Amino acid sequence: MTNQKNTEPIDDDALKKSMNQSMRLFRAEMGDGEFKRFSALIQSEFGIKMPSSKKVLLQSRFQKRLRALGMHSYKEYCDYVFSEEGRKQERSHLIDVVTTNTTHFFREPKHWDIMNNIVLPDLWRRGIGGRGQKLKLWSAGCSSGEEPYTLAMVLSEWAAKNGGFDFSILGTDISREILQKAMRAVYSIDKADEISMEMKRKYVLKGKNKGNPLIKMDKCLRNKITFQRLNFMENFRLPEQQDIIFCRNVVIYFDRETQLVLFNKFCNNLKKDGYLFIGHSESLSGMKLPIRQVAPTVFQKL
Repeated sequence: MTNQKNTEPIDDDALKKSMNQSMRLFRAEMGDGEFKRFSALIQSEFGIKMPSSKKVLLQSRFQKRLRALGMHSYKEYCDYVFSEEGRKQERSHLIDVVTTNTTHFFREPKHWDIMNNIVLPDLWRRGIGGRGQKLKLWSAGCSSGEEPYTLAMVLSEWAAKNGGFDFSILGTDISREILQKAMRAVYSIDKADEISMEMKRKYVLKGKNKGNPLIKMDKCLRNKITFQRLNFMENFRLPEQQDIIFCRNVVIYFDRETQLVLFNKFCNNLKKDGYLFIGHSESLSGMKLPIRQVAPTVFQKL
């Protein structure tokens, strides 16, 4: 007696119908009404500008969610996002596909020179980081973690040269998905190109899989960083004011009014004489804030 598999003839019409539905999904266009609703939601909930020129970009990014949910039109997805269930279940996924997470280790090198030559010497002279007064640093908009891990390396090097120095780093981002990646601290090996060989030996672990070469940040760095989700559009207040805040290349996606509100929030969470770093493509010109400029894109709270 031989084993036989139960088989059914292929339904050509059903197969063609399924393929046509899939093709329609990718040919479908987002209506102006749906785009306006999405655009207003994204700006009010997350602070991100979404002008009409971004319609095609938004449409292409939402395709991933339509496929995941088995939906065949942007109207169907839009209705779901604004439903009671969608508010609870989908909006965290929506922000994951909307946000851009471009970063790398030791981004904007001049900032690290300023940290080592101006900021850390000043804080150290004032006893911050020593005498039981741990230095507090916040990486706001930390993305997949390269910035806070870079900060941890820089501060660890400072600690090695200045006995008794101690610090902690808070990394926040709006995307839960990207924060999970930051917490794993695992990256493709090409991400380590900007890290010096000396720091690689101290702080970077290399995977053994030659077919998929990966690196992982050492536990001594991971233990210095706490990651948590934070939406800048909320009325947040950190448990403690910070000595240094890094918020680089985040506010470029916000309108000027939202930027001013956000930088006031940063100042409220920054200690007097603490330091704020912003991206080289960003500007605080014309904003009335309790800060003074100490170097290009670096400010000190008054």
